[in-house]
Amino acid sequence: MPRPRNAKIVATLGPASAHRETIAALVRAGADVFRLNFSHGTHDDHKQRLELIRSIESDVGRPIGVLLDLQGPKLRVGAFEEGAVDLDEGAAFRLDMEIDRCGDASRVSLPHPEIFAALKEGAELLLDDGRLRLKVERCGPDFADTRVITGGKLSNRKGVNVPGVVLPLSALTKKDHEDLQYGLSLGVDWVALSFVQCPDDIAEVKAIVQGRAAIVAKIEKPAAIETLNGILAQADAVMVARGDLGVEMLAEQVPAIQKFIVRACRKLGKPVIVATQMLESMVTLPVPTRAEASDVATAIYDGADAVMLSAESASGRYPVESVAMMNRIIARTEADPHYRDAIEASHTPPPADTADTADAIGWAARSVAGLLDVASVVAYTGTGSSAFRMARERPRAPIIGMTPKRATARQLALAWGVNPVLCHDVMGVDEMTEVARQTALKLGFAQRGQSIVIAAGMPFGTPGSTNLLRIAQVD
Repeated sequence: MPRPRNAKIVATLGPASAHRETIAALVRAGADVFRLNFSHGTHDDHKQRLELIRSIESDVGRPIGVLLDLQGPKLRVGAFEEGAVDLDEGAAFRLDMEIDRCGDASRVSLPHPEIFAALKEGAELLLDDGRLRLKVERCGPDFADTRVITGGKLSNRKGVNVPGVVLPLSALTKKDHEDLQYGLSLGVDWVALSFVQCPDDIAEVKAIVQGRAAIVAKIEKPAAIETLNGILAQADAVMVARGDLGVEMLAEQVPAIQKFIVRACRKLGKPVIVATQMLESMVTLPVPTRAEASDVATAIYDGADAVMLSAESASGRYPVESVAMMNRIIARTEADPHYRDAIEASHTPPPADTADTADAIGWAARSVAGLLDVASVVAYTGTGSSAFRMARERPRAPIIGMTPKRATARQLALAWGVNPVLCHDVMGVDEMTEVARQTALKLGFAQRGQSIVIAAGMPFGTPGSTNLLRIAQVD
């Protein structure tokens, strides 16, 4: 059965949702893509969860996407002799490379020479997700003497952020390389790269993946905003990771940055996921706050392809209820008459300097679908390109992404408005048209006598060759 909405739901799996019954319930509640967070859990944990997803996918007959989220170069301080210390405002505090010494109230190890290489006098360091703030007074290649600007309790191995500084380190750690190869061997559909700073970070992971999965760039550092266009050119999709992004930027900046990223992705036709703390209250409560519901709705009004649940579905008390709530918020938002006005107002033509035939076909299909009030738009695609171009246009009619490739169908589970359907290879335009008619009729996307718009590439099986637009009547 098709989803009664366009925006998709990404649900993170974890201890609260590791069982078959729970994962199946999450799919029924509305989850389209499952995130495997490799910052937590073992390889065996993730393998078992992916096998359960594939088994459930077979049962429900709906392609389900799987996203591997790499941990990335998470920077952390060392351990303290007492487990934690209190840093008082105005106190001196030293960071150094003495990894064999436990920390105290005057110093702690920071085993990351890349940070010291990038620091300058006057720079600020944020600890524990920005709860503590230090200012560098003196620094060298293996130390930094700082002054506590905002104090508080600092415990073992808390994270460190260096706002406004591009750190000379790869986005892939040794652990990430191992996790990536393992995930690819399992057959994940998407790979999310954490702490992206520049386009070269995406190029590095693409060289390893070599087309075996699509790449999601997680935007969570200010440096990535400055190089966003280059990152979008390399990535297949983007995640607005508001948690870490909100650490290195002022809280009041994040909403505008979120809208900026969503608009940029929509213009280029790259799927965009809005993530982090969307229904945070539902980690412990059965209902969200009204502000959280509005937050989800705002992302939908902006035209985001997907919204994501993290702890809510991974470790919270109400994983299924969280997905069901997000499903209802999306459906209710998209039913609002003003929703379509917002989508139309933010719609733009393909960029003239990069547009190609496929973009023109997508633009034309949207125009034809609106003018003739067709029942559905069908994209017959091998790589998914045709369907992603259709999703970029945000047509009023539902999109059917027909593909003979299972991996492509699973990737399309992330795209706005696309209902992925696995079909057989077709031999010609007439056969493709008949398969499209029967699929639209069988799935309830069209009734007899209604028209559908079909887009495809000729010759069939040629990547990126979308060049055909056809109008057909269902009979």
